[in-house]
Amino acid sequence: MRFLVKQTPDNFIKSVNDEISSILNRHFDDIYPDYEDKMTMPVEIHDKKGEYDIRAELPGVKKEDLDIDLNENYLTIRAKKVEENKQEDGSYKKSEFKYGEFSRSIYLPQDVDAEKIDASLEHGVLKIKAPKLEKEKDSIKKITVK
Repeated sequence: MRFLVKQTPDNFIKSVNDEISSILNRHFDDIYPDYEDKMTMPVEIHDKKGEYDIRAELPGVKKEDLDIDLNENYLTIRAKKVEENKQEDGSYKKSEFKYGEFSRSIYLPQDVDAEKIDASLEHGVLKIKAPKLEKEKDSIKKITVK
């Protein structure tokens, strides 16, 4: 026995819209593959007892092509990856290497000691140590009631 499903205008419009979106997404994914992924910088932030340990993945970036600053608790990492084109003959069939300039801003709490931040780049991983300000020892202060 066959069941009939009544096709309401809402269902029909939604199914047509979904199909058009699917076609457009497939089309533009072929033209601009991984566009969003081209200029990203994955980071890890660990909140340790006395510091924030920040790591950013920057394969192929040289330390002279990095610019890092802290402005109003925003740590901004700017990087540039330059293409070294030494190809003498032939042409690319496909290239998935990523080149260009990109940046990432990370909000850090106010307990960061800006004067002691340290950064190093090793094997394509940027490591930033942002020490926390030393808190004064818990001191009990008596408050008198007036």
